[in-house]
This record gives sequence, structure tokens and C-alpha cells, in this order.
Amino acid sequence: MSRFVHLEFEGESSGNRPPPRLASGENQCLLDAKTAFEAADFEQALRLYGRALEFDTTAAAAWGGQIRALIELGDFDQANQWAEQALERFPHDPELLSAKAVVLGRLGDFDAAMTFSDAAFSERGEGSYLWLARADVFLSRREAMAEVCLQRAISGCDRDWSVAWLAARIQMFYEQFAQALKSAQIAVDWNPGNAIVWATVATCQSRLGLVRLAESALAHALELDPQCHFARQLRRELSNTGMLRRAGRWLGQIFHR
Repeated sequence: MSRFVHLEFEGESSGNRPPPRLASGENQCLLDAKTAFEAADFEQALRLYGRALEFDTTAAAAWGGQIRALIELGDFDQANQWAEQALERFPHDPELLSAKAVVLGRLGDFDAAMTFSDAAFSERGEGSYLWLARADVFLSRREAMAEVCLQRAISGCDRDWSVAWLAARIQMFYEQFAQALKSAQIAVDWNPGNAIVWATVATCQSRLGLVRLAESALAHALELDPQCHFARQLRRELSNTGMLRRAGRWLGQIFHR
């Protein structure tokens, strides 16, 4: 099912799906969407950014938020369509150009991705997202300059934990789990009371085979927020991994008798 059912304007129906509990105004919707995004609840972020556009279709931040949520959900084709619509309205917006670059890179159109990233900087765009997006494009091209861009994003973000966390998510997407762990640990240092960054650390550790450490970080995440869905999903994965490991030992004992 297309996720564009979430991206409706007033008067359109979302079928039988009950509407999420939403704020009464555009600004609150944007704040709630940012909160959902930073909790890795990208489906809810998508809905909230869509609702913000019902208040004001000229809210470039809401357009960009939808594209970035779709990217995190892995819906690159839909993200590309949404980016095209956004850039028809805001052809010179640096963050929208950067989001388009990320989408194209993940779709494998590397030259076009770099063209859009260059365009974002040519518009005198500033901010960590432009550097994160450029790193994403370089990683899609398997170029070493990605690390420089990530360092630029993190060093220039005034200790914004979400930037380090997003850097980790980018590195995780490209299966650079050791590097992602370093970025996630920076996010933990900057915001040690945040469950999602601990869960991200645990994810990287589990992918690196550091199961005991992952279990410890995950336990801390769930202690901070027992309802963190990202942490709960990882707990299920680790539980299944533990069951498979125990089953493997049991079968090994049988075959060696």
C-alpha cells in the first residue's frame, strides 16, 4: 500500500484508519513531528508533517520532513516523487535539494545525486543536514569523502545529539556498523538520558556481534523508556538470536555425542 495515503490534504479521506491524535495548529504539528522523528517513529512523523501541510501548504519544513521520513522508511520511490513536488514549489531550498540528493543516491543515480547536493551548497545553504546529506551521497558512491562530511556535520552542530544520531543511521544503512557505533556513542555522550540513542548503540553492537554489550545498552534504553518501540523491536531480535544460539549449541551437543 502506498504511503501517500498519509500525505493528504484537507478533504481527502484516509479510509478506515483512525486519525492520530494531532495538535491544533501547524507549529505544534511540526514540533510533534520532530519529536516523533527523533524517536524513530517515522510513520507518525510522516502523518504529522502531512497534517502540518493541511494548515499551510507553503511550509517548506513540512515538505522536507515528509521526504526525510520516507527516506528513513525506505520508500525511496515515493520520497523521490514527493521531493519533485516540493522542489516545484521551492526550487532553491537547500534542505529540499539535499533531501532530493539523498533519495537519488539511494536509488543509484549517483551523478544526479551529486548535482543536487552541489546545488544545495550553491544556494548558500548552511546547517548540518546539508553535510549529512552529502555524506549520504558519497557513501552511495562508496567514496571516502563521506567521513569528512560526517565530521563536518557533527563538529558544526553545537552538540546537537540528533545530528550524531542521524550520522549513525546513515552509516548503519550502508552497513558501516563500527563507524556508526562511534557516531551513536557521541549522541549518547551528548544526551545520555535519551532511550533512542542507547537503542542505536545496542543495534550497532549487535550487528558487530557484541551481544553482551548490546543487551546491556538495550536494557538501559528500556529502563529510560519502557515504551520505546525501536528498543522493543531490537529486544525481540536479540531474543530470537539468543534462541537460535542456544538451539545451535543443543544441536552441536547432539551431533557430537
